[in-house]
Amino acid sequence: MAFWQEKTLAEMTSAEWESLCDGCGKCCLHKLEDEDTGEVFYTYVACKLLDTQTARCTDYPNRVAKVPECLCLKPSDVASFHWLPETCAYRLLSEGQPLAAWHPLVSGDPASVKAANVSVAGKVVAEHKVHPDDYEDCIVHWV
Repeated sequence: MAFWQEKTLAEMTSAEWESLCDGCGKCCLHKLEDEDTGEVFYTYVACKLLDTQTARCTDYPNRVAKVPECLCLKPSDVASFHWLPETCAYRLLSEGQPLAAWHPLVSGDPASVKAANVSVAGKVVAEHKVHPDDYEDCIVHWV
């Protein structure tokens, strides 16, 4: 049985925790929250550190220093994972759901994320190309 099927998120080692990330890049998109309902809307505007063609952070080890609002997922935050995309392994496991067949830990192939059309690679723009006042016009529903 695979580690993610045997352990809770809190029981995972740091390497196991990090391996849950499928590299889709969705969590690196700017999001808007409806103040009345709490609903979260994703935009196609990417964090300045996200490589828009690969959906990978260009400076993952230093991301929080360079982008203070960067959200670092931790097992202690599981209760708030509702804002993560429905495809996210952290959210799925926190809700007792299995990983998708295209997830690299299941498929054995990191390219399966893009092949399954789950990655934001090539679908987003860098934040310097969009004024923050225009983010509402950039909401997407494919996340």
